[in-house]
Parts: sequence; structure tokens; C-alpha cells
Amino acid sequence: MKVSLLTKYLITYAILAVLSLLVVSTLGRQLVLNELILHKARELYSEATNIAESQSGRYFESDAVLNDLYDTLTLVAYANEASIRVIDPEGRELINTETKLNTENPHVIRNFDYLRFGPKFYEVSTFYNQYNKDMLSVIYPMTRGVKIRGYISLSLPMDNLNRLTSILVHRMEIIAFVNFILSLLLLFAFWYYVYRPLGRINYGAGEFARGNLNHKIDVHSHDEMGYLADTLNLMAGELRKNNDYQKNFISNVSHDFRSPLTSIKGFTEAMMDGTIPPELHGKYLGIISQETDRLDKLTKSILELNTLSAGKVSLNYSDFDINEMLKRIISVFEGSCRKKKITINLILTGTSLQVHADKEKIEQVIYNLLDNAVKFSERNTQIKVETTIRHNKCHISVKDEGCGIPKDSLPKIWDRFFKDDISRGRDRKGTGLGLSIVKDIITAHDQTITVVSTENVGTEFAFTLDLA
Repeated sequence: MKVSLLTKYLITYAILAVLSLLVVSTLGRQLVLNELILHKARELYSEATNIAESQSGRYFESDAVLNDLYDTLTLVAYANEASIRVIDPEGRELINTETKLNTENPHVIRNFDYLRFGPKFYEVSTFYNQYNKDMLSVIYPMTRGVKIRGYISLSLPMDNLNRLTSILVHRMEIIAFVNFILSLLLLFAFWYYVYRPLGRINYGAGEFARGNLNHKIDVHSHDEMGYLADTLNLMAGELRKNNDYQKNFISNVSHDFRSPLTSIKGFTEAMMDGTIPPELHGKYLGIISQETDRLDKLTKSILELNTLSAGKVSLNYSDFDINEMLKRIISVFEGSCRKKKITINLILTGTSLQVHADKEKIEQVIYNLLDNAVKFSERNTQIKVETTIRHNKCHISVKDEGCGIPKDSLPKIWDRFFKDDISRGRDRKGTGLGLSIVKDIITAHDQTITVVSTENVGTEFAFTLDLA
């Protein structure tokens, strides 16, 4: 059976509370009583010492002296709530403050033995059966010279100490009860600030584990619990984005693969069943070849992008002339530009500009950027390609005068398979992976790439490279 943390805490708390009350009522009572006995015994013993030293055995001189001493001891006994006895060495009571003075026929204490006290100066007893209840008694020898002439004893009823002990223990129980109430408040604070948020976090983690990534952990405290909840909510959000990305990825891959495959299958079956006459086979075989190239390009792009994203790409750094590379790549687009009457304006810094990068990967970046620029440029416009040096970096920019990218689409252009409405209308053959590959290649070089675009005005891509 599962037992919650709060239940364990309550059980432990209840056990500790019961044990505390038992300790206070039993062990605490005994400790208090023992301490009171020792404290009061010292007071009585000090009083007995003072009386004995002040008399120095003079009480044996005459009855008048005994009468005076009796009166004095009666006042001392009253002040200390005790009874006082003066006993001679044979056990005769010369003075007992609880009875009248009797010098002619003093009471004799049977079996009186001072040595019974031993090294301890006090005892709790009936004092040689002189009382019918327990008394705290001390005894002190009265000497003259080196000879013991008698003893003085002070006895205090244990009822007084027991009553005082009960009062003190009762106050301790009140303190324990107050501590119990304060502990309940601490328990409530623990439940409110720790257990309740922890329960919500635990429930939220369970929801995430069951696949409910839309669940939100409702903990907003500015402490470790709140930080943990925020972290888990952020994790769920990232997982949700990843799931959405995976769904979109599969959907886009399926769509981009299905279209050429459908064309290939349709044209092949049409040629096989005679729907397409033999004299047109060459034309449709050409279309099938184009669709096959498209599938091959898409497959290679996906594999390359996964390699770049996983950080497994190996860059082959070398020094090369970026100006020369730009001239060569631009010549490849002469035919496409001529058809749309697009002019490429090449502005280069110096006759040669050496950079340090992976030549093949950077060539791919420039090709993709120029391909997009030509593809989305209007007729009779120009594309500006420029190299500059700023802050010890080579900056390469490709700027067109095309349709531009909508503002809300700019953050998404680096996503795989992303095509906004404009690009879908103009470039149905594109894979939507070109800019993702460009971004990953530049990132792998520890460089930056930026884009500035205005609808119906144009778009400019710019990236940096290290100088050789």
C-alpha cells in the first residue's frame, strides 16, 4: 500500500507528540522533583549549618537558653515551612518545633543513628518513623571543639515539593501544548508551500508521461518548487513543439514524395496500357526522369540536413577566394536570369578575397541563396551580390528585388519544409529544405546569417566567414 509523504509526516508527528507528553508527565516530573529535592535540601542544610554554628553548644547550659532557642527555631521553622529538631547524641529530642518544649521528660527517638545518612546530607523518609508521611530531612552535627554535642535536623513535607512539582509540570505541559499548536502551523505551512506544489508537480509529470503535453503545472511560487514547475512546463512545451515538428515533418515528406511518385506511377501505367501512344513516350519519360531527380534531390537534402543537425558533419577547412567562387556560381544562373531578364550586380572587395571555410559547403550556401533570389525575383529586376570586410570578418550578401517574405513568416523560414503561400505558388518543385541546410552549414562554421525582407520590395540574406 502506498503511503504519501504527508501521511508519513502526520504519523511521525503524532508519535512525537504522544512521546513528548509522556516524557513531560513521567520522566519530566521525576527530573523536576529530583531537582527540587536537591535544591531545597541545600537550602535546609545551609539553614541547619547557620543554626549550629551560631549556637556552638550553648543550649546545654540552662533551660532558659533552650527556651530562647526554641522560640528562635520556631520562627525559622515557620519561615521555611519546615519542622526543626535538636537531638542529643543519645537520641533525645531537646527541641521539636511541632510540640511544646519538654526539658524534664524529652521524647527519645528509637534507633537514632546519624551515620545512617552516610555521605549524603539529606534523605526522603519518615525520619526514624517520626512522621506518618515522607519528609525531606537534613541533619547537621552541633559541636564544641572536636566533640559532637548534638544534632540539628530540618524536615520539610514532601507534599509541598510534590505540589510545586505538579505546578511546574503543568506549566511544562502548557508549553508542550503551545509547541504542539505551533508545530501544527508549521505542518500547515509544509502542506501549503511544499506538499501541495509537490503534488501538483508529481501529477503534472504523470500527465506528461501519459502523453498529455498540453497540461500546465499550476505552481507560481518564487522558490525551487516554482522553478521546477517552470522547467517542467518548458520541457513539455519543447516536447510539444518537437511532436508537432515530427508530425509536420512526416506530413511534408509524405506529401513531397507522394506527388512525384504519383506522377511516375501514372505515366508508367499510361504508357504500359497504351493510353499514351508510343510516339509520346519520350516526352513522358523525360517527365518521369525529372520527377526521379526531384525524389533523389529531396532524399539527399533530408539526409544532409539530418547530418548537419546532429552535429556529425565534418568540415574540411581550407583557404579559397570567395570572389572567384561567386563569379563561377553566378555564371551557372546566366540562363535562368536571361529568361526572366534579371541582372546580377556583383560588387566585390578587391580582386581576390581569401576566406577560411569548407569550400564545398559554402558553395552550397551561395548556390541556394542565389537560386532562391532568382526564383522569387520579378522580371526586369536586379540581384545584388556583394562582399565586404567589417570587424575582421568577410560579409557576403545576396539581395533581390522580389516579392519579399511576410513579416510573420520570417522567423519560420529556417524550419524544415517551410513554404509560405507566396513560395508555394511560385515554387512547387522546391523541397523547403534549402534555407534549413544553409542555416545549419553557417552554424557549423560558428558564423552568423541574417535576413531582412519587405513584402513587394525584396529580400537580403547576409552571412559572415573568417578571413584567411
